[in-house]
Amino acid sequence: MAQQQPKRINRWRHRAYEVLEHGPVGDWGMRFASRFLILLVLVNVAAVVFESVPRYEAAYQNVFTAIEIVSLIVFTVEYAVRIWAAAEHAPYRQVTATRARMRYMLSSDGLIDLVSILPFWLAFVVPAEFRVILLLRIVRFLKLARYSPAMRSLLEALHAERRALVGCLFILFAATLITASFMHLAERDAQPDKFGTIPDAMWWAIVTLGTIGYGDVVPVTPLGKIIASVTILCAIVMIALPVGIIATAFSDQIHRRDFVVTWGMVARVPLFNGLDASAIGQIMRLLRAQTVDAGDVIVRRGDAAHCMYFIANGEVAIEFDGKNISLGVGHFFGEIAVLRRARRSATVTATTRTNLLVLDASDFHVLMEQEPRIAERVHTVVRDRIGREIVTPRGDIVTEEIATPEE
Repeated sequence: MAQQQPKRINRWRHRAYEVLEHGPVGDWGMRFASRFLILLVLVNVAAVVFESVPRYEAAYQNVFTAIEIVSLIVFTVEYAVRIWAAAEHAPYRQVTATRARMRYMLSSDGLIDLVSILPFWLAFVVPAEFRVILLLRIVRFLKLARYSPAMRSLLEALHAERRALVGCLFILFAATLITASFMHLAERDAQPDKFGTIPDAMWWAIVTLGTIGYGDVVPVTPLGKIIASVTILCAIVMIALPVGIIATAFSDQIHRRDFVVTWGMVARVPLFNGLDASAIGQIMRLLRAQTVDAGDVIVRRGDAAHCMYFIANGEVAIEFDGKNISLGVGHFFGEIAVLRRARRSATVTATTRTNLLVLDASDFHVLMEQEPRIAERVHTVVRDRIGREIVTPRGDIVTEEIATPEE
């Protein structure tokens, strides 16, 4: 009986993790918890906004108080359960439960969960004049990022391009400093109150480079106007650069993270079936989008194989053993490329404009090193396929890996 108790607790902990995080697809508990928490977050945000209106605060104070009490209880319990179940999170399974919980508490999601409940608890102990911290409840809106694929994709796009965006900020700072220095030299005598120092001139430079143009500070000398004209032209580049980076990265995330399409595709591959939702989700994050036009050759016979492909939209033709095979949405090919280095044994050509999701073998092997569960599954499949002589010297496109959506 004593031995069964820890096992039962571990099952409950794993179930709590599935409900709050990444349970099996279609899990009713996960769907209910997600939808309930999303609704509660939206209600909280609306309550914080309308409570700032004096007439609504006076008329519906009891309603706002009830919403806050219910939300406080729910979010506090949720936070406690997430801490308890943190040891089930895939990246933390190689450390002790205590360390896993500390890592969750210090993660961005953990800090957001903490800030969403902390203001109300602090309101009981801080003086009344400091209760303005209750406005921090609006941070609960950030909890939606955990449940919204679009918001999660945007955050992942920002994270993926963080180095490029930091570079853009450095360029913006450099441009601000240079243009402010030139404007200080040109306008300091004409407008000493506005351009008398470089820090003063930096306000004008930031507003101009940001394309805001408040009009509170403008050059009056001919040289100052020339400098302003050049700065305005530079501002177009300053804005276009980060916007283009974010838009491209976000578009790529949306295309490759289309859950309805990619989940079924990845889970259907013999190499990956049997993996749980968390593992397949990690593989999905490695997918990158690629678009090819009709007539473009995707892979050519004899080329080195280094990735596998999922067809998200469109159609391709495979010249295989003297036959032409057509594959459409939901099909995949090149699976053996993630198992071993080989030569392509067939040529694949797009017959229509086709959207592909590509999994690089190198990325997948890095994931295998980080996730022993996935590596164990892959090695099992490799042994099975080699034992049945499915992996042959012919290459990586073989009959067994041309699977249909129904298979």
